[in-house]
Amino acid sequence: MSPLKQLTQQERINFLLTNRIPRRWATLFFGWFSRIENPLLCKVSLAAWKLFADDLDLHESKQTRFKSLHECFIRELKEGARPIDADPQVMVSPCDAVVGAHGRIENDTLFQAKGFPYEALDLLGDPERVARFRDGTYVTLRLKSTMYHRFHAPYDCAVREVNYISGDTWNVNPIALERVERLFCKNERAVIDLEVSESRPPLTLVPIAAILVASLRLHFLEQNLELRYKGPNRIACDAAFTKGEEMGYFQHGSTIVVLAHKDYQLHEAVAFGDRIRMGQPLLRLP
Repeated sequence: MSPLKQLTQQERINFLLTNRIPRRWATLFFGWFSRIENPLLCKVSLAAWKLFADDLDLHESKQTRFKSLHECFIRELKEGARPIDADPQVMVSPCDAVVGAHGRIENDTLFQAKGFPYEALDLLGDPERVARFRDGTYVTLRLKSTMYHRFHAPYDCAVREVNYISGDTWNVNPIALERVERLFCKNERAVIDLEVSESRPPLTLVPIAAILVASLRLHFLEQNLELRYKGPNRIACDAAFTKGEEMGYFQHGSTIVVLAHKDYQLHEAVAFGDRIRMGQPLLRLP
């Protein structure tokens, strides 16, 4: 079997397994299991994980031994492992990812996969936000479970509010995106508006949870945003970041949709299916 066919078969099996079980309870159970601090259990779990994900690479990690799977999922990298592009016209990728659907927002319509459109209002839940990005640019960044799970500021910016939208925990792999309509609009997510410095047009990050993942830690909020969260949806804050500074992390892997004003253009190096690293060019101002 060719590597491509093998990958597709693995994704189909993954889709069937993860979307035919109670997703909420599976996610809560895995969240508990991943935090068990037992080096032997962690070692066995990592070995089992590598059987299904041979691209798990820890050589850039600050630490090589972990007390729990959770420690591995949220691992930090060695100093200098992700150089930040210094071009003042460039907005960098906030995370390591595989580049998914991207392009111009057609009025208010984006695509999660070919033939699967969704509306910006369904994703963002706020008409005022939708108006900012009409005919703008979007990029879908998929964080595989094996990747570095922390995300960073794409430019110097401030965050004044986070809008947390509770939802489901569908798998977000390519097979699911080609089968489940409006998937991103159904899943747990947070809408993070970035006030970009130097009077540049706005950006918004939408981290989207998935099965086994639904927990988002933002360093500037006291609480985790997760299935058990019962607080207000709109959370006021006052946080400032420099380009490349860490903002938070997923627990396992998921997706970030980046929405940009129409003045931004996709960087010429961005292509569907390519891997991009945090700190590499993602968007550019002309």
